[in-house]
Amino acid sequence: MDSFTPCWKNMRPKWVWLRLCVYLLLCHLPFARAQSTLVEINQMQIERNESGVFFSANLKFELPSLVEDALHKGIPMFFVAEIEVLRDRWYWSDKSVASQARYMRLAYQPLTRRWRLNVGPTAMGNSGLGVVLNQNFESLADALANMQRFSRWRIADTADIDFDGKTHAEFSFRLDVSQLPRPFQIGAMGQSDWSLSGSRNLRLTPDATK
Repeated sequence: MDSFTPCWKNMRPKWVWLRLCVYLLLCHLPFARAQSTLVEINQMQIERNESGVFFSANLKFELPSLVEDALHKGIPMFFVAEIEVLRDRWYWSDKSVASQARYMRLAYQPLTRRWRLNVGPTAMGNSGLGVVLNQNFESLADALANMQRFSRWRIADTADIDFDGKTHAEFSFRLDVSQLPRPFQIGAMGQSDWSLSGSRNLRLTPDATK
């Protein structure tokens, strides 16, 4: 009779334990009707002065119930805001003239009962590497309010972008499940209950210059 004992012994204990924890967590998350959560993007504005080109906007969204439950159970969540400025080209695809990204890691700290938000220009995964800003909040509502406000985010040098009506900006915000621990992605990928995203375009005209 074949034996599976050698294969089990060769598995790394930490991965076995991690997969077991993820399985137990998913089993205890409450069932919710599948639906995608839309991020509403308001007051989107791009202004330019001698210091550079700056982006501002206010977002409005509520976390899907499964995402909020996972946060309260100690699973960090990752969010990505991206903006790209494109130059119109009739003979080819539009030319990218500037792009920026902001990565956010939101986590609940049970010992202090506070929420921690890490923000950086590169994906930080579950390790927090590359973080340039750390903030603590008393409540989830306060942390989300900070994430939903973009105030004068510098996205390019002044000379990089022309406000002549032939350039437009594409902004997007989403929950990034690809940065979750690998075993946890199995339960999150492809499920609309974990979908949180929104996007908006803005044409850059001379009137938009501030």
